[in-house]
Amino acid sequence: MGDWLGPQEWQAVALSLRVALVAVLASLPLGILVAYALARWTFPGKQVLNGLVHLPLILPPVVTGYLLLLVFGTRGPVGGLLAEWGIVVAFRWTGAALAAAIMAFPLVVRAIRLSIEAIDPGLEQAGATLGARPWQVFVTVTLPMALPGIIAGAILGFAKAMGEFGATITFVSNIPGQTRTIPSAIHAFLQVPGGEAAAMRLVVVSIVVAMGALIASELLARRVASRVGGG
Repeated sequence: MGDWLGPQEWQAVALSLRVALVAVLASLPLGILVAYALARWTFPGKQVLNGLVHLPLILPPVVTGYLLLLVFGTRGPVGGLLAEWGIVVAFRWTGAALAAAIMAFPLVVRAIRLSIEAIDPGLEQAGATLGARPWQVFVTVTLPMALPGIIAGAILGFAKAMGEFGATITFVSNIPGQTRTIPSAIHAFLQVPGGEAAAMRLVVVSIVVAMGALIASELLARRVASRVGGG
């Protein structure tokens, strides 16, 4: 494969893997917390939170990227504060990871939420009646039983982060070696004469990654269904 992909293509693939991995690892803890809150808690503003979680799926990705630029740009309220500490995310690979994490977050939360909702609440209540504290019930009962859903959410989030384009290119541009992920590289190759072959190779890589993620997620979903069906 080293001969099949050129240096620029390998660079885009490596950066995409890095961005997607960081995006998933950064968003997973919050995703688990939000999914648990939506699945088990009742509180004012629950529907608002649910709407905000899924907002990136509804908004045009370019809008999400522009909002990120307004907030996390060097002149934005958060980005300006981070810049004073020497942390800049706009037009950096870290910004690409942030954009990818936000776009993938709804998929991560949904998969985990469905997994938690499939767990019999009686099992959690049994743990509580034995004297376990809520966090102990969560760690010893809820989390292990929701693990297939957590893995499925992470895989789907990874695939989504690998394919993110609109928000990323708006927020961090398309800088070779810095922010040029696979989708950005495909777009760039299609703008130059003779770049179709390189673009097609990256398309194949994208399809392989996406199909692999979908198959893995489906297998894990069936495992959850069989576990629930078996009681």
